[in-house]
Order: sequence, then structure tokens, then C-alpha cells
Amino acid sequence: MPVIDVHTHMLSASWVEELRRHGAPKYDVRPTKAGQESVFLRGAPFVTLTPEMFDYDLRVKNMDKARVDVAIVSLTCPSAYWGGPEVSAATAAAMNDLMAYQQGRYPDRIRWFATLPWQYADRAVAELDRAVKAGAAGVFVTANIDEKNLTDPAFALVWEAIDRHALPVLVHPTAPQGADAMGMDEYGLVPPVGFMFDTTLAISRMIFDGFFDRYQKLGIIAGHGGAALPYLAGRLDRCHERIPACAEKISARPSSYLKRIYYDTVVYEKGALDLCIEVAGGPERVMYGSDYPHNIGDMEGCLARVDALGGDAARMVRSGAAERLFRL
Repeated sequence: MPVIDVHTHMLSASWVEELRRHGAPKYDVRPTKAGQESVFLRGAPFVTLTPEMFDYDLRVKNMDKARVDVAIVSLTCPSAYWGGPEVSAATAAAMNDLMAYQQGRYPDRIRWFATLPWQYADRAVAELDRAVKAGAAGVFVTANIDEKNLTDPAFALVWEAIDRHALPVLVHPTAPQGADAMGMDEYGLVPPVGFMFDTTLAISRMIFDGFFDRYQKLGIIAGHGGAALPYLAGRLDRCHERIPACAEKISARPSSYLKRIYYDTVVYEKGALDLCIEVAGGPERVMYGSDYPHNIGDMEGCLARVDALGGDAARMVRSGAAERLFRL
């Protein structure tokens, strides 16, 4: 039973340097009080930089140790959503070129999600087409793009292009809009709570906005097991029944859309994984993910929870669902 990791990241030294040079005033890169080199958002650390994020040879060695066969790598937040049109487009292209190169070095082990300069629709569509020709297996996007919602009309051309290509899209959290107003700089609350809020809000908005009726060829992957969505499925349905605004654009129950998207296994508890599979409608919509090499990533633990499913469910989550979605 092979293992395909659909939620796993890689960066580059040049990406970090460009963020240092062009990320201000929103982003900067410096050590935390504990001495961990990190990306900061308005003075609050939200991405810890680790040596494993830059070393593909070490990645493959660690995949071997964890018994992971294929990694579909992506950039992480804040992606390339900074620096203006030239810097953003050049940064996205450089990441795509690097990932395509690393796939060439490890053709049996590495696939990749394209990075796009989403804020600049024409440039994003051109880079998407170029990345697909270079071998991109899907597209990476954060759950808000420089504090704009994914359903913002400014991104419609990009979504239409992705839908034409019928590509998987990993929706990965970043710091949610208003994180500073919510005091998420305290206690490092962005990764444990803010990220989950960001994904939950983004996918819920997409459901109520009719996004999944407009774009039916692409495949949305809700990172971190769909965040709080599995726990809120019944509440979404109840509000759809009783609150007119929640039924303004959709007639189907919100939970039916939760069975049309995909999920990963970055949930850390077996009970949470069981609930995710139930809300997804079965293991056919759930795929192994590890969040390696973030400091809270867990290749071995995530795989152990998948294997604990047993039988056909474990086989489907380990690789079967990903093989179908990514046509591997």
C-alpha cells in the first residue's frame, strides 16, 4: 500500500530573502524570543522556518524513514502575495521552476502544487498555464489572499482557468483577516486556532456563495482535515434551513457540499479523523497529509492514525483517493 502525502511543504532560500526584501510592512523574517527563525505578520510569528524546508535530499530520506512514497509539495503561507506585481509573479515562477526541477531529480517521489500571483489575475492565469506545462499536479492557495476572500470577483478569472484545467486545489490557511484585532499575537494563537478559523470561514463562504455550483471540474482540498467544518456540518445545515441569508445562493444543504470536497489527515487525533471521514461521505474523499516539515508536522503519527482505520479505508486514505484525484 503506497503512501501519497498531499499536504507537505518546501521553501527556498531565495523565497525567504525576497520576503525579507519586499514583505514589509506586513511581513518580516527574524528570530523569535526563543531564537527560532520565523516569518512574522505585523509583529506576530506565524511560520517557523526549519532546515528541512530547504533540503529535498533530506526530505526524501525522511520520507523513507516514515514510509511515505510520494510527496506533492507546495509553498506555504504567505505564498507570493506581497511585493507588487513584478515581485509576486517572479517569486511564484521561481518556486514553480524549483519544484519542477526537484521533480526531475526525484521523478518517482516528488510532485508539486503551482504557486500563483493570485492578486494579479492575468499574470496568475499565464503562470498557471506555464506551470501546468512544467508538470504541476495542482494549485496552492491560502484561505484568504492578502486579506481578500477567495470568492472575491477579482479572482474569478483565476478560478475559471483552474476549472478549465480540472485541477486539484489545496486550500491552506494563513493568518485570518483581523488576526491582530482578535489578539492572535498572544500565546502563538495563529497556528493552533487562527489557521483553523481561516480555513473554516473560507470554505463555508465558498459553500454559501455557490462556488461549488460554478466550478465543478476542479477539486478543493480543505487542509487540516477541513479545520472545524466536520464539527460544524449540522450547524451549517440548520442555519441554511432557518436563516434566509444562508440559503440566498444555494438550495442544497451545506453538508452535501462537504461531500464534494476533499480533506487531508493533518488532525492529530484518531477521533477527529473518524469524524472527517464520516462528514466527507467516506474515505474516498480523504487523503494522507503530514504538514512536514513544519515544526508541528507529523509524518509518522499521521500515517499511524490512517493505518489504524484498517482495511479498505486505510488503503484509500493512504493513496487510493489521491491516485484518483491527481490521476497518478
